[in-house]
Amino acid sequence: QVQLVESGGGLVQPGGSLKLSCEVSRFDLGNYAIGWFRQVPGKEREGVCAINVYGSTFYSESVEGRFTISKDNVKNTVYLQMNNLKPEDPGVYYCARVLFISRDIWRPRDEDSWGHGTQVTVSP
Repeated sequence: QVQLVESGGGLVQPGGSLKLSCEVSRFDLGNYAIGWFRQVPGKEREGVCAINVYGSTFYSESVEGRFTISKDNVKNTVYLQMNNLKPEDPGVYYCARVLFISRDIWRPRDEDSWGHGTQVTVSP
């Protein structure tokens, strides 16, 4: 079964930065699109951004211009650089293999399970 392990979360002040990592194994990162999602208690998991196999990136409106997704196929790792973090950004962040339904709409692959995620907290 494929594995995606998130890390890099933590506590940061508003306006601060964090860089999350998603280390993947048991599949070729170069052949799959990857997305980052976040979830807060009581709400559904939401898509934050995604990167397709060609390296094109897509972002939700709430993070556009502040977050950057990237990947290193050699290191089998996907990154999420988060800058200017806001009070509405906290949550558990997950990475997942995704399918693009349209040019800028993506969803997790049905056959994969979620990992443990990494907690991001934004607080003064």
